[in-house]
Amino acid sequence: MLAARRKEKVSSLAQDIEAAGGDALAIDMDVTSEASVIAAYDAVAAADFGSIDTIIANAGVSAPGRSTEVTVEALRAVFDTNLLGVYLTAREGARRMLAAGVRESRRGRIVLIGSMAADVSLQGEAAYCASKAGVAHLGRNLAREWVRQGINVNVVQPGFIATEMAADWFASESGKTQIAGFHRRSLQPIGSLDEPVTYLCSDAALHTTGAVFTIDDGQSL
Repeated sequence: MLAARRKEKVSSLAQDIEAAGGDALAIDMDVTSEASVIAAYDAVAAADFGSIDTIIANAGVSAPGRSTEVTVEALRAVFDTNLLGVYLTAREGARRMLAAGVRESRRGRIVLIGSMAADVSLQGEAAYCASKAGVAHLGRNLAREWVRQGINVNVVQPGFIATEMAADWFASESGKTQIAGFHRRSLQPIGSLDEPVTYLCSDAALHTTGAVFTIDDGQSL
């Protein structure tokens, strides 16, 4: 089940999964709205895909600029999406897992996608860094709360990847200068997260919970 505020962004991915022989469904979900999050989980149940056992919370936005100039509206958008949205997504998923008996199966997996920005200071990104630091600590706290409930919660902190959110910046001369300053002088490949996230969602991760993995191609060194 692929959920996003802009459903069209995940609809093509669902089609690719189906074309490859899998089952997938794209649904609407605004992570900043509790009602929307609940409705999305209801849609999962109605689609009869079986019980939920794995959740990846990956929504994120940025509001770059000097802290003296970023508007309150922009700040709220960052914290509502990056922190509140992660909280609501994980919480509603955990409710469904517990109701389905995950305590006995111990197969509940929640992966929160944070950022290496949680551990470093980035010029013009005070709100983003603060929100991602919140995600890291939220992950540890949820892991502690559900440690006896059959749900493992872990956080993955990637570095800069050529996503839609950052593409324009890294295409600029200033962005290219920043890339040249990375130790490996390149952006992190998005595929570098595939194996770590797959592991955290698998049975092999039974004894991995409350961990924060920084996987940033050495950008924060």
